[in-house]
Amino acid sequence: MIGIIDYGVGNIKAFENIYKRLGISCIRVNSVCDINSEIKKYILPGVGSFDHAMNKLRASGLLPTLEVEIINKKKDVLGICVGMQMLAHSSEEGNSPGLGWIEGEVKKLDVNKLNQKTHLPHMGWNSINKIEDPLFHNIPEEARFYFLHSYYFENKVNSNCMASVVYGDKFCCAVNTNNIYGVQFHPEKSHDNGIQLLKNYSNI
Repeated sequence: MIGIIDYGVGNIKAFENIYKRLGISCIRVNSVCDINSEIKKYILPGVGSFDHAMNKLRASGLLPTLEVEIINKKKDVLGICVGMQMLAHSSEEGNSPGLGWIEGEVKKLDVNKLNQKTHLPHMGWNSINKIEDPLFHNIPEEARFYFLHSYYFENKVNSNCMASVVYGDKFCCAVNTNNIYGVQFHPEKSHDNGIQLLKNYSNI
């Protein structure tokens, strides 16, 4: 079973609908009482600003128990968009410390390197360059995913990067270390490629 962390940030219903269509069990986790031994993996969605998301997660009361589940028990977690950025130690977008589960810092995209008329946010479909990894099983080379962000995850360990994208600069858009995964794009908005990725995550 997959636990979708519902701390007041992110489109939980979209993930529920996809997993329902795939016939994969999932549950909303919005209190410590929802966490049980049947949950084998977690999804940490996120939209909006870094500090807002981090403050909402801490205020939910879920974080200490999630840290036991993910850090101590080694259950998988997939951070999505701001949820991926929260895995880092810090962000230029705010002052709140991140989770620090993956070595990295969140930086603002450099508008001076962008040729697009609309600079920020980075919004729309972009092709990614991926490595061979179970998370990207049956997803074609240079697959397109939907992005919506103004900040990016500056990865500190090259081997943690599973995929990159170019928007002005080339940057890492999918990370992994041990049982912790993150993607900057929105798989729940990325049609067939995103559905396949969420299916793959359930099978890792």
